[in-house]
Amino acid sequence: MRLDGRRTSRNIIDRRGSSSPGGGLGGGFNFGGGGGRGFRIGGVSGLIGLIIVILIALLGDGDGSTNYKFAGTEDPYVSTAYEDSIATFVSQILAGTEDVWTEKFREMGRTYVPPKLVMFTGAVNSACGGADASVGPFYCSADQTIYIDLSFFKEMENEMDAGGDFAYAYVIAHEVGHHVQNLLGTLSQAHSAMGRMSAKEANKMSVRTELQADFYAGVWAHGDNEMFGSLEEGDIEEGLNAASKIGDDYLQKKARGYAQPETFNHGTSEQRVRWLRRGLQTGNVAYGDTFTPAYGSL
Repeated sequence: MRLDGRRTSRNIIDRRGSSSPGGGLGGGFNFGGGGGRGFRIGGVSGLIGLIIVILIALLGDGDGSTNYKFAGTEDPYVSTAYEDSIATFVSQILAGTEDVWTEKFREMGRTYVPPKLVMFTGAVNSACGGADASVGPFYCSADQTIYIDLSFFKEMENEMDAGGDFAYAYVIAHEVGHHVQNLLGTLSQAHSAMGRMSAKEANKMSVRTELQADFYAGVWAHGDNEMFGSLEEGDIEEGLNAASKIGDDYLQKKARGYAQPETFNHGTSEQRVRWLRRGLQTGNVAYGDTFTPAYGSL
């Protein structure tokens, strides 16, 4: 992606190096937009609870690294140059989503209120509870904030064979897509409906919610490229490859050798690729209705 000279977001909260959250803070999560999961399979579900926010003091060094010192600790956290470059990338992508969705909401006669994005290391507290890095990136509607451990991008590259800057941008844009759903009221409607459904039907509603977030990620990429000429050769292929590697069927077959469709909560690889591509091609929010079509036709 071409990001040289692009602005960074003012909505980044850097908690890298903070201490792990304590147990029992609300019991778990309801994040990622549907079904109580984050961006990838393997998250936890539970009740939304209030949490204690960790207060940190930020200290800067002159050597290009960033140090964070926390109450009760002796040694500050020192980020690497690679981590800081990824942090800058995340901030630039978030800024791009702010620009695109501000315009999209203006076209709808609405005002876009951007989410916050918390970068953390190992574990984090949110208004939806406490989580560690294993759950993957997630969006918490209770505080309208995206949470991401930057090590997830290394995992995408090394363990999922889904590396590349646009693949990483897709992850961020997907979570921003859940924020868009939240602002439009879609997220609360979906969660409310899921509470009245059987587990099987609730999973289907979760799939619909996740596929729409994939579509919105594509809409962002289309708009970002129109505004800034950001996409380079191979970028779209990176994003579509990432979408294929996080399909429920692909992940379940990789983990256990078979898939259980009734447990899908994010969509198959084919579905995720299809909806991301639709957003990329159209750039039009109106084509992103994943709730009306028959489930089998998604």
